[in-house]
Amino acid sequence: MFLDEGGFGRGLCCLNSMKLGVFIERDGILNREVLPLLKKLKAAGFVLIATTNQPGLSRGYQTRRELDRMHEALRRALPVDDILVCPHDETDRCNCRKPKAGLLVEAGFRWHVDLDHSFVISDKWQDAEAARSAGCTSLLLQSPWLGAGHRDFVLPDLVSIVEKILQLRVGSPAAIA
Repeated sequence: MFLDEGGFGRGLCCLNSMKLGVFIERDGILNREVLPLLKKLKAAGFVLIATTNQPGLSRGYQTRRELDRMHEALRRALPVDDILVCPHDETDRCNCRKPKAGLLVEAGFRWHVDLDHSFVISDKWQDAEAARSAGCTSLLLQSPWLGAGHRDFVLPDLVSIVEKILQLRVGSPAAIA
């Protein structure tokens, strides 16, 4: 913690400005019919951040320009605040490739998101593991890619996931968006 001239910690001044976030796996979730559900989360005060592993960039299957165009189209169509990308291959052993929590931690810092009171929506075990590592609650859509690892909730559809997030938010100390 840093001390200002008065001897008070600057870190403490930011506690009231922490936001709630919902991290959304791009490929398994945002390619569905989600606009009304995202609007509902946005209206509830959440910061909406898409996260995605895109190893095609480092493998040469996709150009950054193509990816940027796709993300610009997503930003125009959906109320997401940010899209964070891990461009690395599994062999790069980076900290941002899910199941590691690097993208969530980066977003938490960049957007002042309280990770302990935030949520991850996905259909893959990698996102649930990243959520666990970052302190977020994972809500997984039932899919063949769930694996056997930790997950907080597995629900049958996105409507149930959004309803569960809104239920969990009630009474949460992080409702200080």
